[in-house]
Parts: sequence; C-alpha cells; structure tokens
Amino acid sequence: MERVAIDDVDVVTNPMGVHDLRKPVSRALGTDHVAMNYFELAPGDGFSGGLHTHGDQEEIFYVLSGTATFEVGRERERVAVGPGELIRFAPGEFQSGYVAEDADEEVVAWAVGAPGAHHDWDQIESVVECRECGEERVHDTELTDEERFRFTCTECGTAFSP
Repeated sequence: MERVAIDDVDVVTNPMGVHDLRKPVSRALGTDHVAMNYFELAPGDGFSGGLHTHGDQEEIFYVLSGTATFEVGRERERVAVGPGELIRFAPGEFQSGYVAEDADEEVVAWAVGAPGAHHDWDQIESVVECRECGEERVHDTELTDEERFRFTCTECGTAFSP
C-alpha cells in the first residue's frame, strides 16, 4: 500500500513550459499500470504542448473546477469540459487541452492514463508546424536526455527541439 497527499507531491512541469503546476501522482505512488497527474492551470495554460496522441494509452481528464477546452481529432473539434465532468480519449485519438486565455478562473483537474504509468515514446505523435515543409504535419515525438522534446516530421524527416 502507498499513500500520498497532493501537497506532498513534487511539481514537475512540461518541458515546453505550457503550465506551472503538474504533480505526477503516479510517480509519487510508484504505480506501474496507471498514470495519474494533478493539474492547476491558469488562464492560457495547457495540459500538454499541443495536439498529440498516445498510441499506447487511453486518457481520461476529470475537471474539478473551472472549464477546460479540449481539441479533439485532427479537425480540432472544440469541447468544453466543466466542473464535475470527464472526457476520455482512446489510444491513437489526437487531443489537446487548455484553459482559454480570457477565462475567469483557473482549472483544477486530474489526468488518468492506462495501461501504463510511463509512455512508450515511439507511440506518441504530435501535430506541429514543420520547419521544412512549412505546414502543420504529424511529428514523431521523443524526450531527449536534456529533458526537452524533439519533434521529427514524418513527411520530410526534419527534426527540431522547441
């Protein structure tokens, strides 16, 4: 059995600086089969660095307070998720979540992913503008030894770190 209080979990932020407070609860509890992250997002903050998919994991977001906006699929359909509501993304489904810059309040939310506590980086793809192609393209995503993201365009092979 493991037990932890949210206040005792260290803050670990996204390497792209898209939020100020993310607490990886699964790391604190030592989980192997589920990922759990606690977020407090200010207006303009995001859960991740943009539109992406996890081929190896489904994800559920539970909003405790505030309203988060999620972009769903390559078409970026916008879905507002408010207090007491949840949204689920299947493995391979593109998604991104954030708090609108003009929002009146922060969002407090949980993200839960399964079946693993850690991502298989070969199974993550992000949609970003390719610096070579000049258009938004799917990029393979990896975390470098320097704890930064590296994106590699699946069309032309150009790689970059933001």
